[in-house]
This record gives sequence, structure tokens and C-alpha cells, in this order.
Amino acid sequence: MIDTHCHLDGEEFREDLDAVVQRAREAEVKAVGVPGIDLKSCKSVMEVCRRYPDYCFPMLGLHPEEVRADWREVLMAIAPAVREAIAIGEVGLDFYWSREFEQAQLQVFEEQVRWSVELQLPLMIHCRKAQNEMIHILKKYEGDLPGGVFHCFTGNVLEAQELLHFDRFVLGIGGVLTFKKSKLPETLSEVVPLDRIVLETDAPYMAPVPMRGQRNEPAFVAHVCRKLSEVYGVSEDTVNAVTTANATRIFHL
Repeated sequence: MIDTHCHLDGEEFREDLDAVVQRAREAEVKAVGVPGIDLKSCKSVMEVCRRYPDYCFPMLGLHPEEVRADWREVLMAIAPAVREAIAIGEVGLDFYWSREFEQAQLQVFEEQVRWSVELQLPLMIHCRKAQNEMIHILKKYEGDLPGGVFHCFTGNVLEAQELLHFDRFVLGIGGVLTFKKSKLPETLSEVVPLDRIVLETDAPYMAPVPMRGQRNEPAFVAHVCRKLSEVYGVSEDTVNAVTTANATRIFHL
């Protein structure tokens, strides 16, 4: 399995990171994508990935919720390191809590989409309450984008179909799939082929059932895999093989 999205550089893992990585290896997680969210975390992401070479892989970018008035300076500081990453992320749009920096978020996202085109690096996209605006920007560059992941997909059938229109992109599926009230199993089985999915945890957040309420970690991606095998009526080995192939293709691992 590949956990394509895990914040291993977070404070939550400071005390036992070696043990977390060891449990991931024992759970047959063969690689972990570690996204940055701001300038400070882009540095800590690189530190973690150098600590576990050929296992943890860096993604660098400015997260929409971290966009402030100084966004130009922050992007200028992040840009030189992006060439060392396997993807640009975690980037996107988030108007869930506030639209205070809406215009800045749009500019920041579009600039990082341009990075993706220029460097031919895939995008790790976070989007909440902003799918129309995100699609509008992506369509301008659609022919030149190398692909990427729509991280933490939890939407409905129509939203899934809109995202699948971008044929070089896949949906990141995590712990929400396992939640009791989630409609995601029905959405996936109706319109999303397995070869358009990658596994993720978004650890330390959103631990899957039966670990819900605990700190999430990459080993728990096995529970997402297990639920996907139920949703698609295939073996866990098949889910492993297909989603790993998808992640390997997207991120050139």
C-alpha cells in the first residue's frame, strides 16, 4: 500500500516518529507522501523525508488555509525547494470557514498550478466549499497539467463526475469512507472506477473505523483498503495492487 497523504512532520508525531514509521512498514505500507502546508512545514517535511529516504516522499506547497497577506513572499520562499518534491501540495481552495482571503487563495492556487505545468509535477489538491472555483482554474491549464490527486474526496456523484473529467487525476480516499454515516461507499461504487483511486490517511487527522478518535497514522491505511475491497467486491490484494499502481503512476515513484 501507499499512503499518499500523511503529515508525518507534525508535532503529533514528534515523540514516536520512528515507531510510527516502523508500524507502517509492518503493515506493508511501502511509501508515504508527506505534504507541506506553509513555509515552516515545507522545511520540516524535507527533514522527515531525508530521515527516511526512499520511504517518505516530499510534497511542497502553500495550503489555502495558510494564505495570508504575505502570500507572495511565502511562495517566493517555497518555490526554490519545489524541484526536490514529488508533487506540489498541499494546495487548493478552502472557503469553508471564511472568504476573507478568497482572492488571495485564488491567486495562490493558480500560481501553484502554473508551477505544476512548468515543472510537470503533479498536484495534491485540497478543496472545500470551492469546487466550482477550483475547476474553473484547472480547466485553463487542463491540456498541460501532468495530473494529481483530489485529496480527501467526500463528495457526491455529480462532484465525483466533475473531478473525473480531469483524466490524469485520481481521487484520494481516506478514513471518511469507513464512517457510519458516510455516503462515500455508494458514490464510489456508482461512478468511480478503482483505477481512479489512491489510498491516504491524512494522518494525524480523521482516523478510520475502528481507530476513530485516535491519532491517525499511516499503518491505519489498511482499514481504508479493507473497506474499499468491500465497496468494490474485490480482494484487498486487488485494491492494494491497483491503488499502488495508480500512486506510482501519478507520482513517478
